[in-house]
Formats: sequence, structure tokens, C-alpha cells
Amino acid sequence: MLSVTDRIMPADLSDPTPPGDDLQSWRRALTADDPDACGEAADALLAHGYAAEAVAGFRAALDGDPGRRDWRRGLIRALRDSGAVAEALSLCRDVLRTQSDDAVLHRLMAGLLLETGDSAGSLDHAREARFLAPHDLAGLAEVADMLVRAEEPVQAAELLEPALRHAHPADPARHPAQVALARAWLVLADPEKAESALEAALEAAPDDPAGATALLAQIRSGAGGDLTPAFVRALFDRYADRFDSHLVGTLRYTAPQALRQALEGLGLGTGLRVLDAGCGTGLAGVELRPFAAWLAGFDLSPRMVEKARARHLYDELWDGELVATLRTRPDAWDLIVAADVLVYLGDLHPVLAAAAGALRPGGRFAFTLERGEGVRLHEGRRYAHGEAHLRQATAAAGLLLEHLQPVIPRWNKGQPVDGLLAVLRKPA
Repeated sequence: MLSVTDRIMPADLSDPTPPGDDLQSWRRALTADDPDACGEAADALLAHGYAAEAVAGFRAALDGDPGRRDWRRGLIRALRDSGAVAEALSLCRDVLRTQSDDAVLHRLMAGLLLETGDSAGSLDHAREARFLAPHDLAGLAEVADMLVRAEEPVQAAELLEPALRHAHPADPARHPAQVALARAWLVLADPEKAESALEAALEAAPDDPAGATALLAQIRSGAGGDLTPAFVRALFDRYADRFDSHLVGTLRYTAPQALRQALEGLGLGTGLRVLDAGCGTGLAGVELRPFAAWLAGFDLSPRMVEKARARHLYDELWDGELVATLRTRPDAWDLIVAADVLVYLGDLHPVLAAAAGALRPGGRFAFTLERGEGVRLHEGRRYAHGEAHLRQATAAAGLLLEHLQPVIPRWNKGQPVDGLLAVLRKPA
């Protein structure tokens, strides 16, 4: 199965290798004392993948006509494509000081910042590009791709869906925009919507310049259905304001109370270092606080963490992905709790191994699951796990299954959810 990045990255859309005569004529034009000829040749070379030669061509063209915006943009792209990202970034920043109204430059800047790991800065420039050119569907598709790469797929979908509804049927940008929308839906773990967008893309452009056919084949082969961190974060960021009332009032959520009772039944003491993994708004923290001398929590959703912080229960809170965060502090915790969290993970082996590394000798990992056969992503966009899979992952992590019981962690559509409550212990 492909990784998330494999699924969402744009296809290689560079033109095929040009005929030798064309290539030689472009190269000859670079030596001519004619800025227009140099600029046109540099454009052609860049389009065909000869980025280093294009850099020289754009520089020569700009020596003759320093004010040409399109050549400045071309030089930035050529520098980027030739691997000189730092120089491209510096030049783009310099040009934006005098051309801050240029949406294309802001899109270039957003992409360059994303390549250097500055997601926040990238998003600022992507939003500015959208503001400056709200009806440029091709530009919006480019911005949406950057939003997806910056793990903001909800913003990408919200940007493109209305734009596509209002776009002219003959707009050639409908095709890349539908493909960009499909990538957003894939990251949001909705392959059905992604497939619909790709079918619309192929209807708009059967010759498929943006690679919809390959992406559609990946989906139909089974890729694209896994839950991603971006999906979970987007889900709970939107859910944060009504989380407590809906979960407790409508879904009859009792997983935290069931976990506390199980831990008390095992004789768990007080004065412990406790980690609430996937803390949400802090509902489990209320039940865990009596066990803890130090109570920490983290969640993938920043808005959930804000709600948890407002409870004033935790000694430490932060944003983080589950498995990666557990790996950051080895031998640190007496108790780790994940209430209704592992339902957003498929294979339990990675998370149990990470928990084993994070626990002190004799420490415990307590959590709830939805019960099923094997590992299955059901229609509620949550995973159910079988007892056999749990036992295999527990043994592989070097943990002991200290306690296992059936539990109803919540209700769904008026029916109790069949669940399991497990407490694993790290050998002393």
C-alpha cells in the first residue's frame, strides 16, 4: 500500500524530451544578444526539465530587461528545480518586497517555504495568493496542493469545492483542480469523494495531463482508505467545541470511568507519573488525576488541547501524534492511558511497541478498543480490533496482558458499541 505522501503528491507533468533540433536552437538562443530570445528559450528549457540551463537563460534575459515579472518568476522556478532552493527562496523574498501584489510569487514562496519545513510561513503565503487571485482556478489548485502537503486538507477542500462549482465548464483548470481536490479527500480518508473528483477530472480532460487515471487506479486497488493523522486532527479540531456535550450526552461515553475502575481494581496506587495519550478535552484527565503526582497529556488536535488546558487538571500539555510522541520519552511513565484513541489506528503493533518503550519497568498501558475480527475499518471511520490481534501485538511488544474485559465505551446510533478494555504491564 502506498504511503500518504505517495498518494497525494502531484504526478510528474514535465514535457517529454524535445527533438534534438529544438534543444539545440534553444541553447543557441541563450548566447544571442536578445533578451526576448533568451527568455523564450529559458521558458522552453525549464518546461522540458533543463533547469540549470534555464537558470542561465533567465539571468541573461533579465540582464537585458530587469523589470520582466515573468522572467523573475521563471528564474525562481528554475533555481528551485535545479536544487538551489535557498537561492530561489532569497530571490523570491527580495522580489516580493516590491511586488507584494503578485499572487504567483506568493504561491512560489509558499512552495519554497514548505520545502524548507516552514509550514506556518507557507500557509501565510498560500492564503495571500488565494486572496489576491480568488478566481484563478489553476492558481487555487496549486494552493490546494500546498495546503494538502502542509497537512491542511480541510482548507484545501473548502477552497476548491466552491471554486469548482462556479468555474466555467470549459475552464482547462477544472482538471488539475479536481485532481487536487481528490488528493485532499484522500488525506481526509474519504476515497469515495476522491474517486468522484477524479472521475470529474477525467470528464473535463480525457487526455489526463494531471495524472487522475493513476490516482484512480490506486484508489480502486485499495489504497487511500486508511485513516491519516491529518484526517483525525481535522475531525477533532472541528469537533472540539461540542465534544463534551455530544460524547457524554448523546454517545453515553464512559470509557474514562471504566478505565479508572479497572485500574483501581488492580490496586493501582497514587503519586504516579501519568500520561493521558490522546487526551482530547480532558475527560479522562478527570478520572486520572487522583492517581497522578504528575499528569501530562497530548492530542493530535490543537483545539482539543486548548479545551483540556482550560480544565486546569494537567501539569503538562502539548500537541502530538500518538506513536511519534510516545517514542520521545523512554522509560518515563508509570501509567499511560488511551481512552477511545486506538480506534483511529489500524495495526496495533507500532503503538504497543512505542508504549512499551515509554513505560518504566512495572508500568501499565490501559486503553479501550472497539471489538471486531482482525483489524477492520468500519463505516463509522473507526477501527475495530480482534482479541487475537491484540494478544499478538502485546506479545511482540514484550508486554504482559494483565487485564482484559468486555466493555461498552460508548453508544452509536442508539446501540451500544461492543468494546474491549485492556491493561498491559511492562515486566519489572
